[in-house]
Amino acid sequence: MRYATAMLAALTIGAFLTAPFHPAQADDTPRHGSSLFGELKYGPDFAHFNYVNPDAPKGGEVAMGTTGGFDSLNTFVVKGNPAAGLSLIYDTLMAPSYDEPSAEYGLVAKTVSHPDDFSSVTYTLRKEARFHDGTPITPEDVIWSFNELKKINPFYNAYYRNVETAEKLPGGKVKFSFSEKGNRELPQIVGQLPVLPRHYWTGKNADGQARDITKTTLETPLGSGPYKIAKVETPRRIIYERVEDYWAKDLPVNVGQNNFERIRFEYFKDPTVALEAFKTGRVDFRIESSAKNWATAYAFPAAKDGRVKLEKIDTDNNQGMQGFAFNLRRGKFSDPRVREAFDYAFDFEWANKALFYGQYTRTNSYFANSELASSGIPKGKELALLEPFRDKLPKALFTEPYKTPKTDGSGNNRANLRTANDLLNAAGWTIEGGKRINQKTGEQMSVEFLLSSPTFERIVLPYQQSLERLGIDATIRTVDTSQYENRVDNFDFDIIVQSFPQSMSPGNEQRDFWSCQAAETPGSRNVIGICDPVVEALIDKIIYAKSRTDLVVATHALDRVLLWRHYVVPQWYAGYFRVAYWSRIAHPGTMPGYAIGFPNIWWHSADANRKAGDGAQ
Repeated sequence: MRYATAMLAALTIGAFLTAPFHPAQADDTPRHGSSLFGELKYGPDFAHFNYVNPDAPKGGEVAMGTTGGFDSLNTFVVKGNPAAGLSLIYDTLMAPSYDEPSAEYGLVAKTVSHPDDFSSVTYTLRKEARFHDGTPITPEDVIWSFNELKKINPFYNAYYRNVETAEKLPGGKVKFSFSEKGNRELPQIVGQLPVLPRHYWTGKNADGQARDITKTTLETPLGSGPYKIAKVETPRRIIYERVEDYWAKDLPVNVGQNNFERIRFEYFKDPTVALEAFKTGRVDFRIESSAKNWATAYAFPAAKDGRVKLEKIDTDNNQGMQGFAFNLRRGKFSDPRVREAFDYAFDFEWANKALFYGQYTRTNSYFANSELASSGIPKGKELALLEPFRDKLPKALFTEPYKTPKTDGSGNNRANLRTANDLLNAAGWTIEGGKRINQKTGEQMSVEFLLSSPTFERIVLPYQQSLERLGIDATIRTVDTSQYENRVDNFDFDIIVQSFPQSMSPGNEQRDFWSCQAAETPGSRNVIGICDPVVEALIDKIIYAKSRTDLVVATHALDRVLLWRHYVVPQWYAGYFRVAYWSRIAHPGTMPGYAIGFPNIWWHSADANRKAGDGAQ
C-alpha cells in the first residue's frame, strides 16, 4: 500500500457522533491538538493515550508477512513498488488518537491554530524536532515537503487542492493559506503531512549524484520517525530498527508505543505461502482477510495449544465500500444498465454460505455500517439537496430505496440472470449465436477480471460462470503485485476488486475517489473514472458543510447517487478484524475503537498473559 493511502486510513478514522464541528475551537488560539468533533478527549497536560500500556517492555523483534516484492524505498511517487512499512521512518505534523474520532495531537508541531473562517492554519514547530542525522526540522522542511508532495503525488494534489500556499512565520511557525473559506477539514488534514528532509532530497548521494524525489531509489532515505531502515534485501525482506535517541520518544503521543526493537517485513510469493510461513513461526502477526482460512486453516498444533492466539477485534470504523469496480474509460461499461446487469449476475448469498462460512454482510452503501449510509428514499434536507439534479439522476433514486439484488443462496440464480438479460437487451447488447453482441458495433461483450492474488480466483470463478450464461466472455488474469499496481495506476483494466475506505468525517479525499480531475490523473484513487457534475457538486457540499448535520445529509446524497449509478458490484464487510498472532507478542487489554494499532501499541513479551500498566492480552 502506498504511503499516502496508508496514512489516510490511519489518520482519518472516525466514529458515530452528532456534535457540530469545532464548537469551542473555531478561533485563532494555539492548541495542543485538533478535532473535527468539538472538544478533544485529552487535555494539554495528558501523559499518554488511555489505550496504551505505558509500561510496555522495549525490545524484541516482530515479523509481518506480505506478498509480491518491492523495488523502491521512495514511497512518495507513483512509480515503482515501494517497500512495506516506510511510514515508520517519517513523522507528521500531528499524530492520531485511536480512541476518538478524527482527532490529532501535536508531534512535529507543538500547537495548531486557525481563524474562525477556516481560511488558514498555523503550526508552531517543536524546537527539539530532529531528523535522524541530528539536523533540526525547520519550517523550510515543512514548506518544501508540502510543495513537492503536492507536485509529484496525485493523492496529495487532490487532498490539498484548496491549500494554496505555505509560508514561514517568525517563531518557528508555518502558515498554510487556503483558496476558499469554510473548508473545515483542511486544518485537520494538513496535520497529516509527512515532513521530509529538504537538505537530504536536494543534496547528493554517496556517488556524488543529485537525488531526485520524483524517481524510485534503493538508497536508504533519511527520516525523523521512531524507526530507521536497518537492512534491505530486495525484493524479499526489509528490516527496521528502533531509533534509540528518537527525538519524540517521550512525547505523550508516543509513550507506550514503538516498543519493538526491530520490525521485519517478509515478502512471499502468494498468500498461501505467507500463511504457511505464519504457521511455522517465521511471521508473528497477520490480519486474516480470507473467511475460508479463518474457518479452516488455523487448526494447527500451535493454535490448539495456545502458542498462537486467534482474536476477533471489534471496530467502530466506517466500513466503506469494497466491490468489483468497472473502468468507465472502457465504452462497454458506459451504460449503467450494463453495470446493473453485472450486479444481478453476482450471487452473494450463495458465496457467503458456500465460500465465506456466513461471516459477511452484503454492502449496501459506500459508507457501510455508519450513520453516513443512506437508506430509504431521500426526504427533507437531502431531498432538497438532490432536487436541482432531478433531471440528471435516475427516477428510481427518488422513489425506491436502493437494494442490492438478493437470491435464496441455493446457487440457482436463474431469476436474477433473467433480469440481467433484460437489462443487457435494453442497453443494446443482445444474444446472437450464444454470444452477447452490441447491436450497433457488432462487438462481443468480453471482460477481464484483473487480480493481484490467487485467493480471489475462487470467488470470481463462479461469478465468471454466471456471466458466461449471459453470453459474456469473462476471463480472469492474476498478475504479480508490481504489474497489478502499474496497470491500475494507468487504468489499464476492465474490472478489479477495489476498496474505498471511508472515515466518519468524509471530506477532501472524496475528490481523489470521484472527481473529474482525479479520473484523468494516473495513480489517483478514481480508478472507476467517474466524471459526473452531480457528484462534483455533492463533493463540494460535503467539503464545505457547516455542521455535522449538513455533512451527514450531503454524504447521504452522494452515497445515494454513487449507488444508483451502479459504478461497482458491491461485495461485503465484517465489523471486526480477524487477527492471528504468536503469543510472544502482546497488546493492551483494552483496545482502541478505531484501530488495532499494530505494531505501534503492541510489544514483545515472553509471557503474553503478563499484566503491565493497562494489561496485556
